[in-house]
Amino acid sequence: MQVMAFNPRKGKGPVLCSKDIADAASWYCVFVLVALLVLSMFRDSFMLPNHANNIIDNNQLLSHPCDEIYVVGEGETLHSISDKCDDPFIVENNPHIHDPDDVFPGLVIKITSSHHTYK
Repeated sequence: MQVMAFNPRKGKGPVLCSKDIADAASWYCVFVLVALLVLSMFRDSFMLPNHANNIIDNNQLLSHPCDEIYVVGEGETLHSISDKCDDPFIVENNPHIHDPDDVFPGLVIKITSSHHTYK
């Protein structure tokens, strides 16, 4: 004897069971996640030129770390400024500095860096 299942959608295609619907939904979720991953990779690659420009700007800043006139900041010493600005002759070029240990924030000094180019 043959048993027939009741199909209310007779003539409208196969009836999907809940397992088939769950499998289909899972594959759609996987597809969406992969698409988002690929899009995020492309977004990062489009951001690369801006990042490269920042690197170039930072290198330009490193080539000219200090202006000719420098204002001493909080916690700086002549030694740290000398290293930062590549000027080993700060005391010699600033006759108003009588004691190298008496440096305070706001003190204005002249920098003659070896990397500094005059126009």
